[in-house]
Amino acid sequence: MQIDYTALSFVAPEKIRFRAKLEGRDTDWKDAANERKAFYTDLPPRHCRFRVMATNNSGVWNEAGGSLDFSIDPAYYQTNWFRVSCAAAFLALLWALHQYRLHQIAEKFNARLEGRVDERLRVARELHDTLLQSFHGLLLNFQAVKNLLPGRVGEARQVLETTLDHAAQAITEARDAVQDLRSSAEITNELAKALEVLARDLAEQERAANGNAAACSVEVEGTSQELHPILRDEVYQITVEALRNAFRHARARQIEVEIRYDARQLRVRVRDDGAGIDASVLQEGRAGHFGLKGMRERARAIGGQLKVWSEYGVGTEVDLSIPASVAYGSRASRRFRVFKSKGRTNS
Repeated sequence: MQIDYTALSFVAPEKIRFRAKLEGRDTDWKDAANERKAFYTDLPPRHCRFRVMATNNSGVWNEAGGSLDFSIDPAYYQTNWFRVSCAAAFLALLWALHQYRLHQIAEKFNARLEGRVDERLRVARELHDTLLQSFHGLLLNFQAVKNLLPGRVGEARQVLETTLDHAAQAITEARDAVQDLRSSAEITNELAKALEVLARDLAEQERAANGNAAACSVEVEGTSQELHPILRDEVYQITVEALRNAFRHARARQIEVEIRYDARQLRVRVRDDGAGIDASVLQEGRAGHFGLKGMRERARAIGGQLKVWSEYGVGTEVDLSIPASVAYGSRASRRFRVFKSKGRTNS
């Protein structure tokens, strides 16, 4: 701020001297000599009065002097509303940080809770796919023993010995499932070999119980890829459930398993020409049975898509597809050499 002032003297103007004072800022008068300007650069927003007095050429001071009243408006950052807004913004930031922290804690808690729920569902699926299925197989073997007695004791003894072996295996599988130590039924990554062995076992059980069994073929298209152990186990268990349903409930004559490895996805299909599944059971499941529900849960857990098609009297098709980026990981970008190899198990 610059304030100009002057005093008149026609005799000796060079002898005029000035004193200035800004009330509220200057504690005493300041000698300005013959300077006719006052400069201020740090005035706060307020009402001010500037006073000045002069002396004539004879050295006599005019005590009344002159004055100037003025006001300085505050900048936006000097206003009360700005200070209140800053305080409110700071409090809002603290509240947001607090809410974010609560959200993090809730997410961690929900993640642990969901993990426990998923673990319970996984154990339930494992028990269904190991212990319950093994017991079902034992019942079929016991039924076969009953059919052989009393006339064919030797054959009944052989079937009973096989049943005891299956019971021991069921106990081992159940223990491993409960203790979370169970691995998939196949040690290597060859799903086709494991499914061929499974199909052979299921066919033998059905033949022993009912006298005949469906013919099952396993086909592989594409180059077999390494899969994550957990994903491999889930794919295997989904296929196992589909095969067990086809052998035990579909009354099929022919069962086909197709495993396809390509650059876009891993695809596993199980088809049979059996009796089919009732539409209501296909949509909602059967009370007390969790096979289809468990298959869908497993597919969702590994990022796959499961489709089940069935028509009464025609057959059933279970189609599982998993994106290559999930199934193969970094191997998905490699070029695939597609070939077709067939392994067939006839019963």
